[in-house]
Amino acid sequence: MSRMAAESGTSALRASGLETARPRPQLVRSSFLEIDGEWGFAHDDQNAGVSEVWFDGRALPRSIRVPFPPESKASGIADTGYHPVVWYRRELTAADLEQVGHVQGQRLLVHFGAVDYRARVWLDGHVVGEHEGGHTPFVLDVTDALADTATHVLVVRAEDDPHDVAQPRGKQDWEEHPHAIWYHRTTGIWQPVWLESVRPQHVVGLTWTSDLAHGTVTVEVELSRRVESGIRVVVAHADRTVGTAYATTSGTSATLTLSLEGQDNGQVYEHLLWRPEAPTLLDAWVHVDVDGEEQDVVASYLGLRSVRTSDGALLMNGRPIVLRSVLSQGYWPESHLAAPSADALRREAELTLELGFNAVRVHQKIEDDRFLYWADRLGLMVWGEMPATYSFTRRSVQRTTAEWIEAVVRDRSHPSIITWVPLNESWGVQHIAERADQRAFAEAMYQLTKAIDPTRPVISNDGWELGTSDLWTLHDYDSDDEVLSRRYDVDEAQLRRYIAGIGPAGRQIRLPGTTDNGEPIMLTEFGGVKWSVDESPADSWGYSEADGAEDFAQRVGTILDAVRSGTRGHRGRADGMSGWCWTQLTDTLQERNGLLTENREPKLPIAQLRALIEGPSTH
Repeated sequence: MSRMAAESGTSALRASGLETARPRPQLVRSSFLEIDGEWGFAHDDQNAGVSEVWFDGRALPRSIRVPFPPESKASGIADTGYHPVVWYRRELTAADLEQVGHVQGQRLLVHFGAVDYRARVWLDGHVVGEHEGGHTPFVLDVTDALADTATHVLVVRAEDDPHDVAQPRGKQDWEEHPHAIWYHRTTGIWQPVWLESVRPQHVVGLTWTSDLAHGTVTVEVELSRRVESGIRVVVAHADRTVGTAYATTSGTSATLTLSLEGQDNGQVYEHLLWRPEAPTLLDAWVHVDVDGEEQDVVASYLGLRSVRTSDGALLMNGRPIVLRSVLSQGYWPESHLAAPSADALRREAELTLELGFNAVRVHQKIEDDRFLYWADRLGLMVWGEMPATYSFTRRSVQRTTAEWIEAVVRDRSHPSIITWVPLNESWGVQHIAERADQRAFAEAMYQLTKAIDPTRPVISNDGWELGTSDLWTLHDYDSDDEVLSRRYDVDEAQLRRYIAGIGPAGRQIRLPGTTDNGEPIMLTEFGGVKWSVDESPADSWGYSEADGAEDFAQRVGTILDAVRSGTRGHRGRADGMSGWCWTQLTDTLQERNGLLTENREPKLPIAQLRALIEGPSTH
C-alpha cells in the first residue's frame, strides 16, 4: 500500500463512522486477515494431548466458532463444566496467505487478541510460542515453521484451571455453577485471531503521549530488528498535516517528538483537544525505511488531552470534570466475556452515553481493544481495571504483575482511559490492613503503574483499605436516601473526616499511615436496585429490590439524587465528591440490578433513564 493510499484510507475510516473497528486499532496495516470462524476443537480432560501429539495436524473431533469461548452458546459448544484443557485447529490455505499478501522474504505473524489463560501454539507441528495471561494480546512470528506445503495447520492448546484462584480471573467463577457475584468461565480463545504479512523490519509497538503545555506529541516506536532505520511520523487532522518528525535509529526503539501546528496559540489550541463533549482524534502514520526503501507503514490515531488531580478535583485538560459513571461487567449471555460481534462493542459504548453517563468502569476485565476505539471515537471516559486473583501467593503476585504490565502497555495510548485500577475491594489482598506483605504489594502495584504510565491517576485499591492513591474511592450499597445524604451531601471537611474512618462496608477507607493531600473523593459503587422485567433465576438478586417499573424509577432516582447532591458543580456547589459510579449497566446472569436487561434492552424508556441519571441540575 502506498503512503497516500494508507493515509487517505485511514482518514476515511475516521471520518465516515464505519460500523466496525479493527483489532489493535491504533496499529493498523493493509496486510490483514481475520481467521475467526469454524475451527476444529477438543476438550482434553485427561491432559493427554501433548503426549499423544495432537499438535501433529490431525483433525479434532468437534467444531467451534472462534472467538467465542466453549462455555458459551455462541461457540456452538455450550459446555460450562470443568474442562481445564482445550485444543483448537485451523488450516491456513494458500488462499489465506495470498489474501494477506504474504510472499517470500516477508514474515508471517499470527495475532491473538486474548486466550484464557495459558496458551501454547504450533504451526505445522512446530512450537512457535507460548503466552500466559487471559486478558492480554500476543503475537507470534510463525515464518520459520512454515512447511513446504500448500496448506498449513495452526494448533492452539489452552489451559485454564477452574480451581486455580491464584490466576487473575476477575468475575469468572471457580465453582461449577455461577454463584453470588461470579459468572460462567471464559476459557481459551475469546478475542479475534488474525494474520499479517510484514517485511523483516517492521513496527511492533506504538505509544502516544501528549504535552498540552508545549503543544507537542511524543511517540515511542518499537521495531522488530536492530538495523539502521529511518522513521517518519505524520500527524493530521481533517486531512491537514499538523505535525511531522523524522529520526534514525540502529536499535529496536526510537522516540520522536512532534510540534503540532497551531498548538502554540493559547487562544485556539483547545480546538484539537480530546474531551467527552468533543472527542477530537488525530490521524497518524508511521513509516519505516532501510537504505531508503520503505519497509513498513502503519496507521494510528491519538487524542490530545491531560488528566490529573488538584485541590480535590479531577481535571481534564486543566479543567474540573465530574464523572457520571456506570459499572459494566462486559458480559453477554450468549458469548460471555467475548463480545457477540464488533458491532456489539460499539453499541455498548453508544448505549452508555445515551443513558446519560459520561464514563464507564469496565469491572474486573481488560476490555476488548475495539471497545476502547469506540470510547475514543464517541467521547466515553473509561476506567482501566485489572481482573483479580482470590489468593495471595508468590505465584498470584507474579501473574498479576506480569498481566497488568501488558494491559497498561497495550492501552495507555487510548485517550478515553482516564484512570487505572490495579486492585478492587482488597480481592487477592484480603488482609491488607493487617499484613505488611499484602500492603506492600498494593503499594508496589500503584508505583509500578505510575512508572509505566505517569500521565493518569491510579486508584490503588478501589472501594476501601486504600494506601497511596490518587483518588479516595468508596463503595456504599445503602439504599436509604437519608443515610446517603448524611454521608455525602456534606461540606468538604466533613467528607474528609469520613474517609479517615470506617466505611459503610465495615472496612477502613484509608489505611493507617496514609496522608490525605486533598485527593478527589468518589463514590465508585452504589445503587444496585433489582428489578426483573421478565422471569428471573431463583437465585437472582440485587442490593435492594423494586416491585415494578414505577417503584424502580423512584428508587433509582432517589438514590441518585441523594448522591448527586454531594458532587462538585451540583447547583453551583464548589466542593464535595468528584463523581460516582452506578451499579450497574446490565443484568448479568443472577445479578438483576441492571438499568438494561442482559440483552441490552432498557428497563425504562431511555429518555426516562437519562433524566434520572443526569438529574435536574443539567436541564
